[in-house]
Amino acid sequence: MAVRRRLPLVLALLAPALTPAAAQRPTTLAGRSAVYAPGAMAATSQPLATTTALEVMRTGGNAVDAAVAAAAVLGVTEPHMTGIGGDMFAIVWLARERRLVALNAAGRAGTRMLRDTLAARGFRSGSQQGAMSVTVPGALAGWELLLRTHGRRTLRQVLQPAIRYARDGFPVSPIIAAQWANETAFLQRDSAAAATYLPGGRAPKAGEWFANRDLARTLQLIADSGARVFYGGSLGRRLVAHLDRRGGFLTLDDLRRNAPTWVTPLSVPFRGYRVWELPPSNQGIAALEMLRLLEPYDLAAMGHNSAPYLHHLIEAKKLAYADLDRFVGDADHLDLPAERMLDDAFISARRALMNPARAMERADPGPLRTQSETVYLTTADAEGNMVSFINSVYDYFGSGLVVPGTGFALHNRGAGFTLAPGLPNTAAPGKRPFHTLIPGFVTRTANGREEAYMAFGLMGGGVQAQGHVQFLLNHLVFGMDLQAAIDAPRFRHTDGYRVALEAPIGDGVRAALQAMGHVLIEQPAVAFGGAQAIVKLPRGWGAGSDPRKDGMAAGY
Repeated sequence: MAVRRRLPLVLALLAPALTPAAAQRPTTLAGRSAVYAPGAMAATSQPLATTTALEVMRTGGNAVDAAVAAAAVLGVTEPHMTGIGGDMFAIVWLARERRLVALNAAGRAGTRMLRDTLAARGFRSGSQQGAMSVTVPGALAGWELLLRTHGRRTLRQVLQPAIRYARDGFPVSPIIAAQWANETAFLQRDSAAAATYLPGGRAPKAGEWFANRDLARTLQLIADSGARVFYGGSLGRRLVAHLDRRGGFLTLDDLRRNAPTWVTPLSVPFRGYRVWELPPSNQGIAALEMLRLLEPYDLAAMGHNSAPYLHHLIEAKKLAYADLDRFVGDADHLDLPAERMLDDAFISARRALMNPARAMERADPGPLRTQSETVYLTTADAEGNMVSFINSVYDYFGSGLVVPGTGFALHNRGAGFTLAPGLPNTAAPGKRPFHTLIPGFVTRTANGREEAYMAFGLMGGGVQAQGHVQFLLNHLVFGMDLQAAIDAPRFRHTDGYRVALEAPIGDGVRAALQAMGHVLIEQPAVAFGGAQAIVKLPRGWGAGSDPRKDGMAAGY
């Protein structure tokens, strides 16, 4: 998600598998309990998607089938965040094979997306919407490939719950309703978007039913014909023709050539665990770099969300994100291998720039040579398979464009490109743009071999990598259970000295941070992201779901 615009002390006794370190129990935002189940588990940002995932697994599907079915339902119930008009990434633990596989299903820039053309037309990196921002939507191809290679159900089968909710309607949940209403003026810019998402001229209120029969028909077409109908078939032709009329850059051949990519995830060891993220074109490496930068510090002794603790995290974030801007983009165009950003020499040079008492206004990227809307969900099945899955249209309702009669918004992921010349992320035809989407995973060594421990993620555009690190430290350093680790108040650094803190962080900490040079700003709750996580217990599963969203974790 690219942002435009709850609690008493937790005193629960934690199971040994959920307490990697003994620690204080900081104040958290909400009073939800962690969820435990013996057989299967799902955690998503909307209850109907969670129950869909559980039903898929209860009736013989595995965690992959459940994840795709849940993602499809979220495209109906949380349409400002996700859908088939966007991109997706996944990390999957295959229990029988005891290994991780990872998928990059981000689409590429259209053949006609030239840097000079973008510049001449006033392209706004990071915030562009409309036809100029639309790259190939890769999510649907990713869904189909995941199902074909590691699922038990067909695309036709897993789309049925989403088709039913789109056709018959569903009651809109409260947080989604509020965010939807905030986008009324934006949706009114496009007649098809307004016709789809503003029935009766307004957004649905919490508890009101909303149906999207155009989307039901589109999903049924895909169920009957397969993803090819989108990538070069009749649906794709409609998409390209509409974008042509609006000044877009995609061709039918761009859709036909689209292909998800199996990738090797990157990892770093941390406090007896191994944390995994996807490699470029997304920002997962920034979370790993932050962990490496923070490795030598006694974070527990600083105290959770104390001023020194937050200061060190914020400064590490600045360094890691500066490296994102310079070195991360399409994997085929990197001028610094991703692994080099994690090696000892690079990390030591970066860490030397961290002043323990003073904030830096900006961080330059590290040496080249060294000796921003989104849903996140996770599922786990009775066989031990786990899926960490993220799907997005980038900004709220993406580009703001709906092809008439299709029922879904096209993303604006092209806004992730830069027009600065000569960078891995400089806009060019056929390139994958820099991506904020990052599914996370944690393993640990048991009996001499790597075992799955946790699937986790956090939606929220630029907050994602810094949010990953805060969640991981809450759990792995301060010993919070998953729900407490999710609930704990977060910071979000934006740029320069500017940083936002959630309200439970007190005045004393705020004053100390300001004395170090940090400038505190206000941000809405959604700016701090929405997390989901599932952990593998010695028997069964534990899970948590973010109170900043409408979702829930549940199992059986």
